[in-house]
Amino acid sequence: MTYQESLDFLYEQLPIFQRVGAAAMKKDLTNTLRLADALNNPERLFKSIHIAGTNGKGSTAHLFASVLQSAGYKVGLYTSPHLKSFRERIKINGELVPESYVVDFVQRCKGLMKEVQPSFFEITVIMAFEYFAQQELDVAVIEAGLGGRLDSTNIITPELSVITSIGLDHEDILGAGIENIAREKAGIIKEGVPAVLGEMPALAKEVIQEYAELKSAPCYYAFDFFQSQLLEKNEVRIHDRPSNSWTNYASDLRGASIEKNLPIVLKGLEVLRTGGYAITNDAIVRGVSSVVKQTGLKGRWQQIRETPLTLADIGHNEEAVGELMNRLNQLLTGDRQLHVVWGMAGDKAVDKVMKLLIKKASYYFCAADIPRAMKVSDLSVLGEKYDLDFETFDSVSEAYEAAQANAKPGDVVFVGGSTFVVAEIKDL
Repeated sequence: MTYQESLDFLYEQLPIFQRVGAAAMKKDLTNTLRLADALNNPERLFKSIHIAGTNGKGSTAHLFASVLQSAGYKVGLYTSPHLKSFRERIKINGELVPESYVVDFVQRCKGLMKEVQPSFFEITVIMAFEYFAQQELDVAVIEAGLGGRLDSTNIITPELSVITSIGLDHEDILGAGIENIAREKAGIIKEGVPAVLGEMPALAKEVIQEYAELKSAPCYYAFDFFQSQLLEKNEVRIHDRPSNSWTNYASDLRGASIEKNLPIVLKGLEVLRTGGYAITNDAIVRGVSSVVKQTGLKGRWQQIRETPLTLADIGHNEEAVGELMNRLNQLLTGDRQLHVVWGMAGDKAVDKVMKLLIKKASYYFCAADIPRAMKVSDLSVLGEKYDLDFETFDSVSEAYEAAQANAKPGDVVFVGGSTFVVAEIKDL
């Protein structure tokens, strides 16, 4: 069996949420626990940090991994979805899981997969956990998928739980309203394990703190300790309130991903230090400054081209898109024009997102090559509703090439709306 044959088996045999949506979801952890038991419970053989949240969990996971790596630890990193390569999901110190391991795992577990009938996500979680256990890590940073309480990653007992944010996304699966979503995310908090919370609505914070109290888990709200502001040249200035001092952190991670999530990471690192981790201030500075370089993080306010300035970001829900539009507006000085390559998943709150889009821009509507993608014709209806200037295209690549051709050297091209639109950009 070749590497490509192994991937084909995973994609063809197992339902994958990113492609088919809620039909791929499992309602409990039964499958994951069966898989783990069959493989001698690899999740028990390494230390971990568990990260959930509506927005920011991927960036936060990569920040933790980069700092811990800079501190000299052997660090595993599990994230999802991938953008270009399946192997992006499973890394150790920035190195992608070897193709040979993926092939070996699929060959060994084919029978098990046919017996258990897991989802794509369930089997990739167990694949990552077994790999991390074999490699004798110091610690693994684990990003939850969707939700938390019933997420396949939630069979671990971490040393730190992190909930980055709570917003309205996936209400069809997690329940309607902030309170239900917060309750699902809070499910990653384990008995006696400290938790760090990012910026979130008061109701969400209350729900999570109540759950943490039930679990006797110390709960820290990062923004009670730190506040931040974005400076020029992609530097974030962090105000440490207890010591009443300011520190500047430069980073190759751009946009709101660094500004919103760095205080969470700093508080989490403080908790880890208390628990015995040797993390110097110098390691923090180095890890933050080179998070993209060290971990290979993609798709977060990522600059694709210099001329015309071309940016891509996978943010796709109401909160994330609102922030992205604000940042794009700041770039539109003088006669600079904005060209937006845009597509969305059809199971999102599309109408709420589309009304946030900048009016003064040229839109290139397209659909990613997945079943969940919203039809271009449906996007067009909303484009007309919100008086957007748009054209439609048969593929992401055609839309991207048209935007590049129409943009003047001083203009801005932005690619977004869906992780899978960004993933199909050839320049990524």
